[in-house]
Amino acid sequence: MAAHKFSIGQALQFSPGLGQDSKAKGRYKVVRQLPETGNVLQYRIKSEVDGQERVVREDQIERRK
Repeated sequence: MAAHKFSIGQALQFSPGLGQDSKAKGRYKVVRQLPETGNVLQYRIKSEVDGQERVVREDQIERRK
C-alpha cells in the first residue's frame, strides 16, 4: 500500500480531468485521506472559494506554490 503524498489541512491546486467540470478547478484543502481505489490514492478536498467538497485522485492535485 502506497503512502499518501498530501496531508490533512494542506493547501492544494485541483485540476479536473477531461470530461469533468472545468469550473471546479482551483484552490482546495485536504479534508480527509481516503483508501486507494484501482491502485490510485484518493482524497476528500474542500474548495476555499465556495466550500464544496469532492473526492479526487492523487494525480489530479498538486501543492500550491
